[in-house]
Amino acid sequence: AAEPDVPQLPGATLGIVFGAACTLSHMGAVLRKAVQSLPPHQTEVFQAVLEQLQWFAGQQIRNVAAVGGNIMTASPISDLNPVFMAAGCKLTLMDKDGSREVLMDDSFFTGYRKTAVEPQEILLSIHIPYSQKSQFISAFKQSPRREDDISIVTAAMSVTFSPGTDVVKDLRLSFGGMAPVTVLARRTADRLLGRQWGEELLQEACSLLAEEMSLDPSAPGGMVSYRRTLTLSLFYKFYLRVLQKLRLQVCLMDVQEVSSECLSATEVYRPETPSSVQVYQAVPEGQSLGDVVGRPIMHLSALKQATGEAMYCDDVPLYENELYLALITSTKAHARILSVDAAAAERSPGVVCCLFASDVPGSNITGMRQDETVFVTCVGHIVGAVVADTQLHAQRAAKAVKIQYEELEPVVTIQEAIVAQSFYKPIRTIQCGDLEAGFKQIHIGGQEHFYLETNVTLAVPREDGEMELFISSQSPSDSQVTGKSRLCSKGPGEDGRRVWRQRKVVSFRLKRPVRCMLDRDEDMLITGGRHPFYGKYKVGFLQTGKVVALDVTFYSNAGNSMDLSQRALFHMENSYSIPNVHGQGFICRTNLPSNTAFRGFGGPQGLMVAEAWITDVAHCLGRSAEEVRRLNLYLEGESTPYNQILHGVTLDRCWDECLSRSEYERRRAAADLFNRQNRWTKRGLAVVPTKFGIAFTATFLNQAGALVHIYRDGSVLLTHGGTEMGQGLHTKMVQVASRVLGIPCARIYVSETSTNTVANTSPTAASASSDLNGAAVLNACQTLLKRLEPYRTQNPKGSWEDWVMAAYLDRVNLSANGFYRTPDLGYDFDTNSGRVFNYYSYGVACSEVEIDCLTGTHKNLSTTIVMDVGHSLNPAIDVGQVEGGFMQGLGLFTLEELHYSPRGVLLTRGPGSYKIPAFGDIPTQLTVSLLRDAPNDKAIFASKAVGEPPLFLASSVFYAIKDAVRAARAESGMTGPFRLDSPASAERIRTACCDRFTKLCPPAQPGTFSPWSVRV
Repeated sequence: AAEPDVPQLPGATLGIVFGAACTLSHMGAVLRKAVQSLPPHQTEVFQAVLEQLQWFAGQQIRNVAAVGGNIMTASPISDLNPVFMAAGCKLTLMDKDGSREVLMDDSFFTGYRKTAVEPQEILLSIHIPYSQKSQFISAFKQSPRREDDISIVTAAMSVTFSPGTDVVKDLRLSFGGMAPVTVLARRTADRLLGRQWGEELLQEACSLLAEEMSLDPSAPGGMVSYRRTLTLSLFYKFYLRVLQKLRLQVCLMDVQEVSSECLSATEVYRPETPSSVQVYQAVPEGQSLGDVVGRPIMHLSALKQATGEAMYCDDVPLYENELYLALITSTKAHARILSVDAAAAERSPGVVCCLFASDVPGSNITGMRQDETVFVTCVGHIVGAVVADTQLHAQRAAKAVKIQYEELEPVVTIQEAIVAQSFYKPIRTIQCGDLEAGFKQIHIGGQEHFYLETNVTLAVPREDGEMELFISSQSPSDSQVTGKSRLCSKGPGEDGRRVWRQRKVVSFRLKRPVRCMLDRDEDMLITGGRHPFYGKYKVGFLQTGKVVALDVTFYSNAGNSMDLSQRALFHMENSYSIPNVHGQGFICRTNLPSNTAFRGFGGPQGLMVAEAWITDVAHCLGRSAEEVRRLNLYLEGESTPYNQILHGVTLDRCWDECLSRSEYERRRAAADLFNRQNRWTKRGLAVVPTKFGIAFTATFLNQAGALVHIYRDGSVLLTHGGTEMGQGLHTKMVQVASRVLGIPCARIYVSETSTNTVANTSPTAASASSDLNGAAVLNACQTLLKRLEPYRTQNPKGSWEDWVMAAYLDRVNLSANGFYRTPDLGYDFDTNSGRVFNYYSYGVACSEVEIDCLTGTHKNLSTTIVMDVGHSLNPAIDVGQVEGGFMQGLGLFTLEELHYSPRGVLLTRGPGSYKIPAFGDIPTQLTVSLLRDAPNDKAIFASKAVGEPPLFLASSVFYAIKDAVRAARAESGMTGPFRLDSPASAERIRTACCDRFTKLCPPAQPGTFSPWSVRV
């Protein structure tokens, strides 16, 4: 690049010339130096480019990505191309005969991913001009996530005024995301030439843009009404910024002044430095230093995870003669397979065989409810497999298989399932009290597991027909059909069962090891995630805010098998005591991949509906939602709708501490003042409780086993039935064994979960793993201690090693099995009686957010969480679980969105289109406090479960957003309850903030077009 203080390249006297191969990082460094050294009026273009670069991918990408590549890819949602077009940048093209210069305008991009560059030409350089004294430029980017994300709409706008006036001399409005190419709004710009920069120009510009920036209702990417509204909202931001600059820089005092309440719309976002506080109770005075229970010791795998040394399934070294398996999957959601032609695949290089349903010996049925076939016909489900010598050969051959279908009409969405009455049986109902009494609704989207390692299986044949399986699963016993199964150190989810079976069949048939690891897009296509939910409710309440009756109906999109995650009915009242309740749940059978267990098992969806109706009650009464929530909280000894009496209720303590630590009253007063002073930026707060039942609702799963060996040298090997997947389960089990045996953690080793050491394990799920496996470890260790007791008595001053050796020499068994079953559990839906849960975990969160009413973006300002985890086994791990669960819930309720086509094809496959929370989504101030002095007599060492309960507390961010939207709607004269579906994406926030801009871009009428995606 040519910098101002170095010899200039030809043509660089009016700007800076960058070679096409110049990296974006270097370009940014040069432009920043220019901004510092040149007069401000010359650097408007440079500052616009720098603003876009700040949010362009990550630093690593900017270090290698070239500006020429960005231009030539001709992406319609490019961050930089709109700036280059609005600024009138010039490109130098070259071929063997010479060079030519072209203006980067709306004739440069000739079609989707096409440019005016001839096939024989290359892009040599780009000339970025200095701005003029009377020229102002701004750039904007709107994306689902602020950091490292592709755009929904990008814009750059440049206006040049006649010297000393506010009369428009030149106007260029460039947009990305509004057509297959980056476009200039020429008709709008031309109509505004010669006009004064004022309210009249603004109104006409918005009307013209709404007409010119039209989109087909079926346009790829969807969000059509939102994208059109963004063009107006971003122009309005530009309009205000220019008004400011005309007064401040050009000193035109007769120009309209930007009112103080609109100033926030002109601000450029700058991330703040985050801070966090963790509060936990110290161990009791007098606790031995060697007793590590209750102490915040480091996760045993932390260093390995951080350094990359941790071994995952696919890190298992290659076996000799190992083969690779690739899946053949259906491209139709509902169809009959007429024929499968694998001839081309079988002739492909390296292919050993193709496998189809007829090759599977025995039953072809699998699944949690034995209602899934291994080979099915819905998009992404398995039709067959190709086995080859390498992954590349197997995947290429799989694509060569030709399948002919007779396509049938699919059922994709919950609404379609309701119309078709496509439900699984039984339809569950819980009712207590009497209800007589239309319905309001909320839709809660699904969620992808997005685990670090995708589903992996390695099948290794052994002697006598034995098969050893290395699988990434939380449920090894379910995966064990024959032979033994060994689990690697990470369990991505419950949905790998449809994947591992093919490997085993092939390995058994060929007598060779077979491996398969799904690519991310395959994994997302084939496996299910959290169930989307649709909730309908009506509520009876008194003028005081006390809720006296609830009628709620849940519909969950199960996909093509029943599977799991049906706890919503047990959480339909959340933390609120309601005397009369009727709840009904429908499991919708659709032509989507089967959805499955995901942190919360349907509980968060039921809780979310509860918070929707409690918020509506508050809005109807004109009361604070927090006041209505507090009034209806459960008290000690009250009964749930499923007739379980509550004991050890700490909701009131959690609530009061949360309000105190968060300084809620001060924050509420400050937010109300902020909202009165700002029209286009609003703040909202919400305090949300959670009550989460701990136990498997399938009673037989509430059991666990453990195996503990003591070796002659005093070292201990511990194995239990739980899977370590980063949650710290192994660490806690070592702490339990350390306390019971009275030896240091360093003497205890953990063997990974395997069905040949602990049989019949329950899945590592339902937040019960520490309770169940901890009690089993306790049982085994107590057995061993009892065997060692005579030798401790004989030699009280001896060491652990002395007692172990003495027992060994006396031929005492130093191995012990441990077992535990949760007592007094069992529930009957027919009689609505029994004990569903062993106990409850409670928590309360207070969150504050700030929304941009013009774009729908939001900032998470602060969150304070108070969580009852009993007497924590390990505060460091428990705080980490609270923080991690909260962030996963934040993704569920505000960001992560799965898009399906009307024909059931998943459109969001991979991190490019599916967004999980980034660092910038963490609340700027995050406080986590573990409730003090709250022992739990129902679990190991008075602790409580912590895996799933904190996730729902992230809904406090969702309802804080809704609170802020309510303030925005009040500006337009709209009051009372309103619907906001989850996740609260930028699109939904912007649409809910109804104003004059949204009214200019109404959505097309349903049924008049085929949408790009549907809400499933």
